[in-house]
Amino acid sequence: MTLVLVLGDIHIPQRAADIPAKFRKLLVPGKIDKILCTGNLTDRATLEYLRSITPELYIVRGEFDDKAQNYPVSHRLMEEGLCVGLINGHYMVPAHGDVDTLAATARQMDVDVLVTGSTHRFEAYEEQGRFFINPGSVTGAFSPVEAEPIPSFVLMEMKMGQDVVAYVYQLV
Repeated sequence: MTLVLVLGDIHIPQRAADIPAKFRKLLVPGKIDKILCTGNLTDRATLEYLRSITPELYIVRGEFDDKAQNYPVSHRLMEEGLCVGLINGHYMVPAHGDVDTLAATARQMDVDVLVTGSTHRFEAYEEQGRFFINPGSVTGAFSPVEAEPIPSFVLMEMKMGQDVVAYVYQLV
């Protein structure tokens, strides 16, 4: 079994002060195997914090990430027999989590699970035999497309030959 932390749209310090303390209490070293970050990881301290949770950290570039960080636009990895794609999605047309656009991207990337960000809104659904997860914004950072973002992240439990189980954490 692999436990994968999925988060993104962090925007510290531009739009949020920090990851909520209640989340930090849950996100400790030694429990999480991998981290998938959908981008907008805009400060070094948060990057180091995520590396302290697990060194296996995959990050894609969001629209506010420093290009000098050299994060890829997309990433594809195999985990427990499933192919997982990771994107931010800010460059997609139409943007903001359009189901058909995401389904086309998942087909193009040839992935079973597509993790995407940019909307600052949690979503998880199955479409065309693929699983789609948007963890939302872990900080609840302001977004012009989401009036009142709720801080959220996802833990994906992946087991060989079984379905993905997604646990959603939100501050409500």
